[in-house]
Order: sequence, then structure tokens, then C-alpha cells
Amino acid sequence: MRLNAVFPNFQADTTQGPIDFYQWLGDSWAVVFSHPADFTPVCTTELGRIAVHANEFKKRNVKLLSISCDKLQSHKDWVADIKSYCLDIPGEFPYPIIADEKRELAVKLDMLDEEQKDDTEAGLTVRALYIVGPDKKLKLSMVYPFSTGRNVDEILRVIDSLQVTANKQVATPANWKPGDKVMVLPSVKKEDLPKLFPKGVDTVKMPSGIEYVRMTNDY
Repeated sequence: MRLNAVFPNFQADTTQGPIDFYQWLGDSWAVVFSHPADFTPVCTTELGRIAVHANEFKKRNVKLLSISCDKLQSHKDWVADIKSYCLDIPGEFPYPIIADEKRELAVKLDMLDEEQKDDTEAGLTVRALYIVGPDKKLKLSMVYPFSTGRNVDEILRVIDSLQVTANKQVATPANWKPGDKVMVLPSVKKEDLPKLFPKGVDTVKMPSGIEYVRMTNDY
């Protein structure tokens, strides 16, 4: 799926009951992420750390939804292991896990490895992660191999960036984190800066003489 494509609707069974994705999403953002299989070590750490940070996602109006090609009962049994491994998960396990036993949703969402995509027996979902906006469009995708666990801090950071830049007048530079200055897009005219950024804009002088690096804390 390409960025800004409409994310497809679907119906699925989850550990928290059946869902219709669009109805479940409502006016929230969503992180839809796949894991290769239940009762595997890296996936246990990933789902556990995301669960630990569930309130951080909630603060950002982001819902969480996991998926793999396992049976529903397998998910439910595995959750007990995740909670035992990550003892700092507060309360009940905070987000649903989709049971995609027939791999139909994994194929629809392109969450399969090229070498295993046609293997209906052994084919596993890779560590795909999609961030979907309230407009039902794909805002960001990350795809990791089986061997590499994801960084939850980076997921939160890119969500912060997406939400800060949603007005399309600013962008976040490399290694940006909340509280750092953002960059004013070159498409914003110089004469419009005082109106759009009343707290001020710092223009970095470059050898080329072109004023294209403009920084602000006004966002």
C-alpha cells in the first residue's frame, strides 16, 4: 500500500470480540501491526512493550491492533505469557489481537515475506506496522524482518511527528523529538511567516544564499 492510500476496511475476530475496522477506528488514529507467530520470543517482547506503553498511545488518540495467522484461542493463551514476561503491563491486556488463521487479511494488507507469501502452511506475517489516520488513509508504514524487534519509542516518535505536521506547513528534521524545533516547508512564502508563526521563525544562512532551512518552535 502506498502512503495516503485509503486503508481497506475489514471484519475480523479478535481477543476482544469481532470488529469492523472502520467502526472500531472511529475518529482515532490506529497502529495496525503484525507479528510472525504466537509463543515466539521476539513477538512476546514486542507485544509486551507496546502494551506497557498503551497509555502513551491513548494520550495521542491512537488505538492499537495486532494481527498474526494464529487461532483465536492461541492468542488468548499467549496473552497470559506476555503478561507474565512483562510484569509492568497495567491491568488487563489493553488491545485486541486479530486471529487471521486463513491468512486472508495478511494477504490483503501485504504483510507477508516474498519468499513465503504463497506458502499457506509455513507462511508467516512479517513485522509490518501501519499507522492509519482518522481519515482512513495510510500515514506511515514500517516493515521489519522476523529477526528484528521494533522500537516502541520510535513508533511514538513518528506518531508525534505525523500529528504535528498534519497541517502540512511544517516537517520534522532528522532525530526530531517533541519539544525540538520543526522546519517550515519551502512552499510557505516568506511574507506569510509572521501570520502563520507569530512566535517567530529562525532562518539558517547557507553558503548557497537560498533561504530554505527555517526553524520554529511555533507548532
